[in-house]
Amino acid sequence: MHRIVLPDIKNLQEIDVYLANEGYYGARLAFQKSPDDIIEIVKKSGLRGRGGAAFLTGLKWSFMPKVTNKPKYLCVNGDESEPGSFKDRQIFEFNPHQLIEGILITCYAIGAQTAYIYIRGEYHKWIKPVQKAIDEAYNNGFIGSRMKETFGTQFSCDIFIHKGAGAYICGEESSLMNSIEGQRAYPRVKPPFPAQNGLWGNPTTINNVETITNVPPIIKNGSEWFSSIGEPKHPGTLLFGVSGHVNKPGVYELPTGTLLTDIIEKYAGGVINAKRIKCIIPGGTSMPPLKGDSIEGLKMDAESLRAAGSAIGTGGIIVMDEDTDLVKVLARMTKFYYHESCGQCTPCREGTGWMLKILKRILDGKGTKSDLDLLISIANNIDGNTVCALGEAAAWPVKFTIARFRDEFENRVNESIQIPVNNKVHSMRKTKNPIDNIEIR
Repeated sequence: MHRIVLPDIKNLQEIDVYLANEGYYGARLAFQKSPDDIIEIVKKSGLRGRGGAAFLTGLKWSFMPKVTNKPKYLCVNGDESEPGSFKDRQIFEFNPHQLIEGILITCYAIGAQTAYIYIRGEYHKWIKPVQKAIDEAYNNGFIGSRMKETFGTQFSCDIFIHKGAGAYICGEESSLMNSIEGQRAYPRVKPPFPAQNGLWGNPTTINNVETITNVPPIIKNGSEWFSSIGEPKHPGTLLFGVSGHVNKPGVYELPTGTLLTDIIEKYAGGVINAKRIKCIIPGGTSMPPLKGDSIEGLKMDAESLRAAGSAIGTGGIIVMDEDTDLVKVLARMTKFYYHESCGQCTPCREGTGWMLKILKRILDGKGTKSDLDLLISIANNIDGNTVCALGEAAAWPVKFTIARFRDEFENRVNESIQIPVNNKVHSMRKTKNPIDNIEIR
């Protein structure tokens, strides 16, 4: 069993143990090659982003300008605020030096001399081990100006932790950059993209924590080794965070393409009390849910999930059994996205609150059948009409849950309730032909 990101080595978070297991050897190899060679190796490996979009990592690195008089930056996204996702903190706690080594190699490849690890504020417990590892790396000459002596290279870089303030929107790359700059975490309009205009207007690359942690083993073992693991179009391993109604919730590192049913049954110990699965969210709450009877034979990789009508997202698998109240679940998720909307875009700012009010109305037994179509209509008006992807994150659970579990929602509405229409045309309220009597054919 391949364990690339979380090797089964006791106390690997300690620098002595990490060094005893070829720690920082990948960086030594990388610095003997050209930056273009490193980018080409990562391209050929097929490594894709582990932050949700699954974009090709080497291709993203190649967008950085080769020649510029501006400083370049690397941002490592450890905001991890997606409900159902809790994988990056495993790296922070159990393998921070491999993350640091990955940052060194990445900075060398893109020509950056400064890197920021952006960690969500609620992860105070996990910020401490990362800072400890950074301090140890500095003391051993693996980071900073002493790198030139340690590695015999002219390249050096510095790494800083930037602690977030608890906003989900900071996980969006341009909001993350605004937050680092000390500004309000509003998403930016693209283009320009970060590679051209990022931190303080300078070229910037943003990658997820898990993505960067995959880099040192790729340099040590080669692109062919990595591309041979898992699914060819989405190679390597993934950290799957399994939660919900399973006997053994936790984080499991498995090759891409592992069957979803195997993850649940073999690794997560099956569903509690052997109940049937009603619903599964395969990649964090922003991803479209799947019906429990449709997951047989489904592989956990980007292409397979896209074909099944969902997405890999952050690999946060949420399992819900046959007794789950999906109306309550959807209302709870919608409340989260309403609370976390930054308010910049009208469809998201107004639409998330509107959807939450309607779902509360249905929970209170005062919803009508037309409310279900209204919810889908609002979600469609949010989807694709906002600056960042939080709009889709809020809209997809609503429209896909209702579409795929329509019966459950129809059973909760009250057909006897007629909601009065208050927004009548004022001038017609007291006429002989009131608007209520106009028949639409």
